[in-house]
Amino acid sequence: MNNEEDYKRSFGLGLPADKDKTEKALEHALDIRKFEIGLYWQRAAYFWALIAATFAGYFAILSADHLIDKEYLAYIVSCIGSLFTWAWFWVNRGSKFWQENWENHVDILEDAIIGPLYKTLLYRPEAGGVIEKYVLGPAAISVSKVNQWVSAFTLCIWVMLVFHSLPELGMTYSLSTRHVIVGAITAVFAFLMVHQGKTHRGPHEHAITKRDTRIL
Repeated sequence: MNNEEDYKRSFGLGLPADKDKTEKALEHALDIRKFEIGLYWQRAAYFWALIAATFAGYFAILSADHLIDKEYLAYIVSCIGSLFTWAWFWVNRGSKFWQENWENHVDILEDAIIGPLYKTLLYRPEAGGVIEKYVLGPAAISVSKVNQWVSAFTLCIWVMLVFHSLPELGMTYSLSTRHVIVGAITAVFAFLMVHQGKTHRGPHEHAITKRDTRIL
């Protein structure tokens, strides 16, 4: 679609004969938006469970008294935690992209059906007291952006734990091959998540095959 007029024609906006089409498009956009928000928090809960378990494993390894080579095992777990958190960070961004896609549909479709309800904000004036204004009162804050900052902060913690798990480096000591291999694998998969995990937004071409079935 090249412009707004193409969009409006596609969904019957401004055409009395296609009002049902516009209403159904708005209804589906609202439903899918709600669905995407639900998925957003389900994914957040899923990653939090993985990351919490990884944190527990990391500190359990370090606190073990008779575990052989526990620093290297802690290094592996910290790399796993870093990769999980990196994935969570990008999944958050992907979820927000699709949520905003359906919100943008609602923004355009709603005017002809229910008016600018979704685009109209009603909020109370700012209170005079400091506590009410900065602590207890409502604020125009994006919950998903706060979650994004939490994932970024958690990623920074994991990166520090990775370096904490490494042996002290000096002029006479270098990283072992196994440390390099684990770090390289983590970096490769982190790279692939970003560059090979993007949604395809170009044309989609499909093939179909119909199987013949007969009773002899």
